[in-house]
Amino acid sequence: MVPSDVTLTTLDDETAALVYLAAMLAGGSESETRVALTRAHQQIRASWVDEVILQTYLFAGFPRALNGAREWRRISGRVAPTIDTHAIDTAAERLAKGEVTCATVYGRFYEQLRVNIRELHPALDQWMIEEGYGKVLSRAPLDLARRELCIVASCAIARQDRQLHSHLHGALHAGASADVVTATLDVVGPFLAPDDVRRYHGLWARVQGK
Repeated sequence: MVPSDVTLTTLDDETAALVYLAAMLAGGSESETRVALTRAHQQIRASWVDEVILQTYLFAGFPRALNGAREWRRISGRVAPTIDTHAIDTAAERLAKGEVTCATVYGRFYEQLRVNIRELHPALDQWMIEEGYGKVLSRAPLDLARRELCIVASCAIARQDRQLHSHLHGALHAGASADVVTATLDVVGPFLAPDDVRRYHGLWARVQGK
């Protein structure tokens, strides 16, 4: 994947369904997740669904990723591949791709991010780059712009304000327009408390410099 390979100026129906799925995988009930996966089977290419399920473990943990994958296999009837042809296997490749992808997401904040995370623990810095941005978010089947919109949805429904702030910036850096990011927040809005909606739209306004 080339991090800047896609520019999104409108939130098309397939991407909106993907964002909705990401939110439900990260914070929805079992019934809400089943509805989202059923909709996904009808509206979203299977490779994108697989990727959003896989990246869920970074933002919501293995239990939700595993439960989502199990329901997806049942609802879609699709058998999992026997070999992961998109795996980024070597530590060197994960590091190289991870640094490029993370730098794309964070832009001018990248170097300070690395300093801040290393001060928390050097292992977290290594895992963030190699595991998160290298092994997972640099996988080829889904472009970075759509990944970032899905991360925005996941962080919003999980009420992770600090990470949401970072990935609102990240979605713009990865190629999503401001209108698309606004539309993404609107997809998640019905599943949030009114105070959360107001807070997130205020946060988004600050990201845009308004």
